Amino acid sequence: MSEHTRRQVLRTAAVAAGLAAAQTVVAPAAAVASPPAGGCPPPMGPVTVTPTDVRYPELVRGRNIRYVASPDYVRVVGSTNQVVQAVDDAVRTGKRVVVRSGGHCMSDFVDNPAVQVIIDLAGMTQVYFDPARNAFAVEAGATLAEVYRRLFYGWGVTVPGGLCPMVGVGGHIAGGGYGVLSREYGLVVDHLDAVEVVVVDRRGRAKAVVATRDPADPHRDLWWAHTGGGGGNFGIVTRFWLRTPGVTGTDPGTLLPPAPATILDYSCSWPWDGMDEQRFARLVRNYGRWCEENAAPGLASSRLYSALDLFRQQNGAHSLFGQVFGPGAERLLDNFIAALSDGVGPPQDVRKEWKPWMTAVLGGSDASQIFRFRMKSGYLRSRFTEGQVSTIYQQLTRPGNEGLIGSVGLGSYGGKINTVPSTATATATRNAVIIVSYLAAWTDPALDAAHDAWSRDFYRNVYAGTGGVPDPLDGAYVNYPDNDLADPAINRSGVPWSTLYYKGNYPRLQRIKADYDPLNVFHHALAVRPA
Repeated sequence: MSEHTRRQVLRTAAVAAGLAAAQTVVAPAAAVASPPAGGCPPPMGPVTVTPTDVRYPELVRGRNIRYVASPDYVRVVGSTNQVVQAVDDAVRTGKRVVVRSGGHCMSDFVDNPAVQVIIDLAGMTQVYFDPARNAFAVEAGATLAEVYRRLFYGWGVTVPGGLCPMVGVGGHIAGGGYGVLSREYGLVVDHLDAVEVVVVDRRGRAKAVVATRDPADPHRDLWWAHTGGGGGNFGIVTRFWLRTPGVTGTDPGTLLPPAPATILDYSCSWPWDGMDEQRFARLVRNYGRWCEENAAPGLASSRLYSALDLFRQQNGAHSLFGQVFGPGAERLLDNFIAALSDGVGPPQDVRKEWKPWMTAVLGGSDASQIFRFRMKSGYLRSRFTEGQVSTIYQQLTRPGNEGLIGSVGLGSYGGKINTVPSTATATATRNAVIIVSYLAAWTDPALDAAHDAWSRDFYRNVYAGTGGVPDPLDGAYVNYPDNDLADPAINRSGVPWSTLYYKGNYPRLQRIKADYDPLNVFHHALAVRPA
C-alpha cells in the first residue's frame, strides 16, 4: 500500500465523528439566537428530499460506506426554526428522526434502517463573531475547514479541533473535540461558552434553548452535557459559541487561541521488511515512553502532535505523521524522531515541510466514502504492557484477511487537556497520555463478517487482562463509537459501555437526559439513557 493511501486512511481514522440525534420538536423562536448583523435569510432550506429525488442517494449515506439509510425523506435545513419545524413534522407523524452534521460517524447512528427522517444541517454553516455574547458563533452544520478558515482569515484565531477538514462540528465538538493543538490549548469543549439545542419536553413540545457555562444559568447542565456527552443524546445542536475561559476584553482576536503563522508538517515510516518482534516492541515502547515523559502541561513538547500508526504486515509499513509549531520546532521534531528510532533504526521516507497555517490544516485528506470501516478506541494512562505489545505484534503479523487495511493508531495526548478536572466537563478522561484507535478498513461488502471478527478479536486480545475491554480507569473515546460495547453477546467483561465512555459522569448525564429529553426522542445504540 502506498504512503499516500496510508495517509488517507489515517486522516479518516483521525476523524471525530459527526454523530446523530433523534428528537421531537415544535417550538417558539423566542430562545433562538439572533443571526449575524444584517438579518440575512438562511442560505437554503427547508428542502425535502424524497427517494425519487436525484439528491437522495447522496444524502442517505455518511462517510462509512457500509451503512446506507432508507428514510422516508431527508430535510435539509438552514436555520434553527427550520430544525424545529422539521422535527415537529416528523414527530407529529410518528417517524423516528435523526440529524446529520458532517456525516463522519463511523457507526450507524444516522444511517440505520429504523430511521425514517434525516435532518441534514448542510444549510447551517455560518461562523461569525457575536458581540451579544462576546464569543464566536459556529453553526452545527459547519465543517472544521469552514471554522478554521473563517476564524483565521477574520481574526487570526483558531480552535484545537481535529485533523480532517471535512468533519462536521456538530458531533465533533459535542464529543469533546480533540486535535492537533489540543496538547497546547486543550479540547475544543474547553473553549465552549454556550450551545443552542432544540429539546423536547414531557408534553412532546420542542423549543430552542441556549445553555451557557455561567454558573447562574438554569440551563447550565445542558451546556455541561455538550462538553463531551456526545451527539444524538439530548437534542439537536444548532449552534455553538466559543470563547476561551478567563479572557477579558472585547477584541475578537484575543478571545480564542492564536493560530500559528506556520507549522512544520512531517511524516516518515518504518517498513515491516526486516522488523522482527524485538524491533517492533522497541518502537512501541519508545513511543509510549515519550508520551509518558511529555504529558505534563506547559512543556515545549506540548506543541508537537504525533500519530504513530502500526499497520498489518500485509500493508507494508508503520507510519508516523503529525505537526509541530513554535520556537525550536525542528529541534523538537528531530529529538522526537531520534527517541522513537533508538534501537529500531532510522525511519524511511522522512518528510519535513514548513507550511502556512491554513495550508497545513486544510491539507488533511479524507478517504471516507471509499472504505467500509470498523473502529474501536481506548485511552492509556501509561504505555502498553509488554504482553499487550506482543499481542499487537502477533495480530498485525497474522496471515489471512486479504483486502483488509488494519492498524492500531497511537496519538499523543495529555498536556493542557489534563489540566481540567474530570467532572468540570462531560469529558471524563483527563489523565491519559495516549489515545488509541483500532481501525479496520476494506472495500468488499462480502468481507464484512470476516473483517469485523478480526477487529473484535484484536480488541479482545489486547485487553484480555481487563475482560476484553479497556481498563475502566482508562476508558474509551466517545467520538469513535463502538456498538460492540453495548452488545452483551460481544462485551462480556461486565463493564458497561457507559462506564468506558463517561466513567463517573454518566449518572449526571442521565439526569440531564431525563430533564431535557424525557421522552427519549433522541437515541441511538450508544445514547445516554434517561435516569
